[in-house]
Amino acid sequence: MNAVLEVRNLQSGYGDLRVVWDVSFDVHPGRVTALLGRNGAGKTSTLRAVAGLNRVMQGSVRFGGEDLAGVPPHQRVRRGIAYVQEGKRVFQRQTVEQNLLLGGYVRKGGRSALRAALDPVYAMFPILADKRAMPAGSLSGGQQQMLAIGSALMAEPSLLLLDEPSGGLAPVVVAEVMERVQLLKESGLAVLLVEQAVEAAMSVADHVTVLDIGKVVMDSPADEIDDLAVLRDAYFGRVD
Repeated sequence: MNAVLEVRNLQSGYGDLRVVWDVSFDVHPGRVTALLGRNGAGKTSTLRAVAGLNRVMQGSVRFGGEDLAGVPPHQRVRRGIAYVQEGKRVFQRQTVEQNLLLGGYVRKGGRSALRAALDPVYAMFPILADKRAMPAGSLSGGQQQMLAIGSALMAEPSLLLLDEPSGGLAPVVVAEVMERVQLLKESGLAVLLVEQAVEAAMSVADHVTVLDIGKVVMDSPADEIDDLAVLRDAYFGRVD
């Protein structure tokens, strides 16, 4: 199966500051590629480069076989890339349903199609249906994370970029979020998951790429990693 996303020898950063030096990986339909590493390894910067928020200094990002060089972020959303940023970013004063409708602004078909798109999101996240008329700011942290993911799904992406979805959540809520990620990949969605929580990431990952100081230090199918200590060693530069 062809990769939806192909990142090759990526170098990226902020302004003239380069924090990603040499990163390559693929993401396939119906699979989760987990991008792991300690703080400052370049994980979020890599996601932002894929989303078009950070410029590609060298290397390439290809989506659906096409190079994304020069494609602005909003056009990447239209092409099928959805980015859920770290920190449960929702419109706090808007209702749950208003947040979801805003997430679907790129959809075609008018208001009726947009309304119809709510149904599968509510089916995946029933709590959002129950609280659809409530301000997003009144939701718990876990519910806001589900709303952020649901808003991204409203754009009908073929690739979902998830940045630290477990951040600040209780373990039981993290498990619930990862259950939804599992369902999304089973639906055929390609997922690029950035995580600090190794065990949570490994519960859904099909492939693992570990970064350190902006470079790949480990790249392996998840089912070939039978010892999480190997991953932890990679975090701290002890993998040859």
